[in-house]
Order: sequence, then C-alpha cells, then structure tokens
Amino acid sequence: MAFYLVKLFVSAALIVVISEISKRTGFLGGLIASLPLVSLLAIGWMWFETHDTVKIADFSRSVFWFVLPSLLFFVLLPWLLPKIGFYAALAVACLATAAGYAVMAAALARAGISL
Repeated sequence: MAFYLVKLFVSAALIVVISEISKRTGFLGGLIASLPLVSLLAIGWMWFETHDTVKIADFSRSVFWFVLPSLLFFVLLPWLLPKIGFYAALAVACLATAAGYAVMAAALARAGISL
C-alpha cells in the first residue's frame, strides 16, 4: 500500500509542478510537459513492480503509435481557442484526438500491427 501512495504522490506532484511552471512561463512549462515524463514514470513503476521487459517494450511501442494522433489536440486547441472559447475548443480538440486514436488503431490493425 505504501508503494501505491508513493506512486500517487510522485505522479500528482509532477502534474502540479508542470502546471505551476506553466503559469510563469509557457515555454518552459510546454518543454517539460512535452518530455515523456509520464511514460518514464509508468516505465519505472512497471520495471520496479514486474521487471517484465516484454510488457515495457509493448507499452513503449503503443505510446509511440498513439503519440501521433495525440498531436491533433495540440494543433487544434490553440487554433480553436480564439474562435470558439475555452470549453468548446477543449471539447472539440478532445473529440478530434479520440477520433484520431480510433483511426490510428484501425489503421494499425489493418496493417497487421498488433498493440
């Protein structure tokens, strides 16, 4: 149970630190947020708990493929914000990203790539 609390604290602290830095400087906040910190944490937690390199490799491969459609969010959100406002832009960007994930999953399945 203590390990799960450590995971929770470290993971939450990362989000808080990034959001605080972003309030002061968007550039540095964006730079830190763009680092694969969440993936690194997940990989670290997986290694610590399982030492299963196959699962970690599968996870890493999946992250690679799904980073591509997630870029839709970061292209659409800043473009939509001045046009339709925060909540609508956030919703549209999230929906477009979800559609991008679905398209990517279908394309990978059609190409015979199993994740």
